[in-house]
Formats: sequence, structure tokens, C-alpha cells
Amino acid sequence: MATARSTDKKAGPLRTAGRTVGRALHLPFTGTARSIRRATHAHGAGESGLGKLIELHAVNGAGDVMITVALASTVFFSVPTDQARGRVALYLAITMAPFTLLAPVIGPLLDRMPHGRRAAMAGAMLARALLALTMSGAVATGGLELYPAALGVLVASKAYGVVRSAVVPRLLPPRISLVKANSRVTLAGLLATAAAAPIGAGLQHVGPQWPLYGAFCVFVAGTFLAFTLDHKVDSAKGEGKAHLVVHGARKPGLRTVGASVQNGLIANAALRSLSGFLIFFLAFLLREHPLAGQSAAVSLGVVGVSAGVGNALGTAAGSLLRSRGPEVIIVMALTAALGAAVCAAAFFSGVLMAVLGATAGFTQALAKLSLDAMLQRDVPEEVRTSAFARSETVLQMAWVFGGAIGIVLPLNGVVGMSVAAGLLAVGAATSVRGLLSSARRGTPHPRVA
Repeated sequence: MATARSTDKKAGPLRTAGRTVGRALHLPFTGTARSIRRATHAHGAGESGLGKLIELHAVNGAGDVMITVALASTVFFSVPTDQARGRVALYLAITMAPFTLLAPVIGPLLDRMPHGRRAAMAGAMLARALLALTMSGAVATGGLELYPAALGVLVASKAYGVVRSAVVPRLLPPRISLVKANSRVTLAGLLATAAAAPIGAGLQHVGPQWPLYGAFCVFVAGTFLAFTLDHKVDSAKGEGKAHLVVHGARKPGLRTVGASVQNGLIANAALRSLSGFLIFFLAFLLREHPLAGQSAAVSLGVVGVSAGVGNALGTAAGSLLRSRGPEVIIVMALTAALGAAVCAAAFFSGVLMAVLGATAGFTQALAKLSLDAMLQRDVPEEVRTSAFARSETVLQMAWVFGGAIGIVLPLNGVVGMSVAAGLLAVGAATSVRGLLSSARRGTPHPRVA
């Protein structure tokens, strides 16, 4: 009996020490999870269901960046520049044709399946999970079979983005405007991308297929998470269809709700085309002519980080400017981007390229949030969800258009920056006057706080 008691006394401190060590090891994970949950569910987002959408978008960003890491190493860095340009051109050519068809298809398809939005997002996640697994066998060799799978990943990613844009208004908490809601969703995706990128790079060192295995696991988790979204996501109560092309005047659409939305969409398309252009043009330019004293990978990293930081700052600034006139914000964003592009063309240098990347990221994020505000303000409630889907499709096509221009240009920095300035100048010439006129006249629709 005495021996048993002695053993219990000795085991007691050991058990206590074990529990203490276990809590110490467990705390960073549980504490981080609780902190993330508090941030995503703040200001009523947990009660409305927006918090889970924010978390789903973070998962989406993490999975996409792992696939990007795997493809970049195979399609871009592993072959000579001329061959890389051919591969990327093929990649973009494959993606341009489907988007030309998907622009008039995705929106109407979503209109016809309002009760299946959770299933649509889950399907986009599952499709990318399976395609990532498929690509893992071809990524090491870079064979042509990689491109159809990469096409499927891109289409599924953009389809998810369109559905997500359409869903946000349904999950809007009473205390959060649409601008702030979209800002929080976008920022979550950016933070998840930044966190997952080094993980994907680490997996790349293990083997070229390992980032794709990581993406598979992330997207499988996203598939299940999509079905946990609030049932309001699948509600179609009070909704109608929005049309980019109006036949007659009976049905409201993006061209019938005022000049602000039209001009805002044009300005955003110019900024989105600049983003696509810079990604592809600078990728090849910095590979052949890296920043002074740096490797091509480091040079691309500097410009990429600049653009990412600018995008994050623009997203954060959108929350602060949500009660200001969105037309004026878009004009300021477009003017700032144009000024940065003109300076980069006139005084071309590595520093100005990084500045242009940061400015492009900042202005694109801020202008998109302002466009969202105009859609909320000017588009009737019964067609707002469809309008978000249609506008996002147009912006995705503008990105592909800009990327195509970036691929075919000669690797001359001054020429490239001049073309970038030209893209923005066209957008400014066709939208700024209309936006300022709309801002001066005001709108018959109430502004959102």
C-alpha cells in the first residue's frame, strides 16, 4: 500500500509537468486559431456568416499560390527565356479563349443556379484539388499535358472568384458596408497567400510535385469548408438578373443604372490590364535584366513583394475611405497609376519598376473596392448579386488581355513602361470625365456609409 502511494506521489508531478509541456506546445496553434477566428468573426461577421467566407477565401489563396509556385518553376525558371516565353504564351493563349466564352456564360449560369452557390464554390475547390493531383505527375517533365490541367485550375479559380463576389452581399452584417466586407475578404486572401508562399517554396525544394500535393490538401479542406457557409448563400430571395447588354429597357442591367458604374468598370479594367501586363512583362524582363547586383529570382521577388504590399495597403485604405465618393477615389487611383507609369517610362530604373508595381497593387485594390461601393449604391437590390458576377468576369478578361500584351513585347524596359502608360491613358480618356461628372451631379441612390 505504501509503495502504491509513493508511486502516485512521484507520478503526480510527472503528470503535471506533462500537461504543462503539452499546453505549451499546443498553445501556439490553439491561440493562433482563436485569434484568427476573432478577427474573421468581428463586427457581426460571425453571426452573418461572413466570417466563414473570409476563412474560405484565405484557404483559396493558400491553395492557389502553391499551384503557382509549382507551375512557375516548371513553366518559367526551368527552361531558357525563348522557350519560357513560348510556354507562357501557350498558357495564356489557352486561357484567353475560354474566358472569351466564359464572359457571357458564367454570369447567366450563376443566375440559373442561385440555390447552388455553396456547391459551386465547393466544386471549384474540389476540381482544383483533383487537377493539382493530376498535374503532380507532369510537373517534373513540363509536358504538354500540363497545360489542359493548368487551364482547368485557372477556370475553376476564376469561377470561384465570381461566385464569391456574388455571395458577399448575402452575408453582409448590419454594421459593415460592402466596401469593408470585401476589403476584409481580400485582405484575408492576401495574408494567406503571403503565409503559404514560403511553405510552397519549401515544398518545392523537396520535389517539384510537392507544392501540388500541398495544394491538393488545402483545396480538399476548402471543399468541406464551403459547405459550412450559411444557408443564406443559397438564397435567391429578391434577386433578379443583371445584363451587360440590354435588349429593350425592361430589364435593369449594368448599362441602365447610371454612368458611374460603366465608367468605374472601364477604369478598373484599365488597372486590371496593367496588373496582367506587369506580371508577364516584368517576369521576362527581370529574368534577362535583373536588378543591379541581384539574381533574377530576387529581382522578381522585390517587385512581387512591392506589388503585394501595395495591394494590401490599398485594401486597408479602402476600409478607411468607404464613406467618400467612390468616383473620386477611382479617378485618383487611375491618375496615380498613370503618373507612376509615365515616370517609369521617362526615367526607367529598377527602383521605379518596384514603385510602379507597388502603385499598381495599391490602386487596383482601392479602385476595385470603390467599384464595389458603386455597385452596392447604384445597382438595384434585386439584380445586385448578378451584377457583381458580371463585372468580375469583365475584369478577369482585362487581366488576360494585359498579360497577352506583356508576353509579345520586346524586352525593353522603356518600351514596356510606355505601353503600360498607354493602357492607363486609354482607360483614363474613356472614364475620368464621366466619373467626375457623375461625382458632381451626385446620385439619386443613397450613399452607403
